[in-house]
Amino acid sequence: MYVDSHCHLDFPDLIAREDEVLAAMAANDVRHALCVSVKLEDFPRVLGVAERHPGLWASVGVHPDNADCEEPDVARLTALAAHPRVVAIGETGLDYYWHKDAPEWQRARFRTHIRAARACGKPLIVHTRNAAADTLRLMNEEDAGAAGGVMHCFTETREVAEAALDLGFYISFSGIVTFRNAAALKEVATLVPLDRLLIETDSPYLAPVPHRGHTNEPAWVVHVAEEIARLRGEPLSRIAEATTDNFFRLFSHAHP
Repeated sequence: MYVDSHCHLDFPDLIAREDEVLAAMAANDVRHALCVSVKLEDFPRVLGVAERHPGLWASVGVHPDNADCEEPDVARLTALAAHPRVVAIGETGLDYYWHKDAPEWQRARFRTHIRAARACGKPLIVHTRNAAADTLRLMNEEDAGAAGGVMHCFTETREVAEAALDLGFYISFSGIVTFRNAAALKEVATLVPLDRLLIETDSPYLAPVPHRGHTNEPAWVVHVAEEIARLRGEPLSRIAEATTDNFFRLFSHAHP
């Protein structure tokens, strides 16, 4: 059994094919997936997907790239997170790739999400791009380790992974780990302790080899697991079992 720990099933490319996407998941033994929020305005759609299917769960949060949207506060996030299908806060974090001016509003929003996660007792889904030092600094300053969480779609260095692991966070790998030019990331995938490892698609983005260039979907998380098993020299069944167990340990409000 596999779990896609991060996907966006509410996005147009996937929700238009909802039945087909769910059938493909079942055919590939992907029995659970976490549908991740990126805007409060779209949260009802994310929650709706999770409510329609017992194997799906939701998060609540605002992506760091989104500037023209409702700004969350701790009270709003914790109220929405009280729903039993919501198992995490995020995705949140810092992204200086698109916002090269490293805006203070991103850092303030990230702090809000960390505080909300601590308040409601649900883990964080952290996005970081071109901002690792600030991401880790804020996580330390706001005691993100008290909430726990995952560094999603990990593309950073071994040192960043070790710092996140030291805070008690999990490391999640996406289809990027299957790309030929991802040698450094492949090495990191061999070093993360098995009990802190997660897999994801981040669909509809980042389709893994052999589907690269196509619209990604949760069924293809199997290819991420296959590559990690190959890199680590471990049976695929062990990676599947460990990443599934890890998901339900971290997102303890979800139930298999």
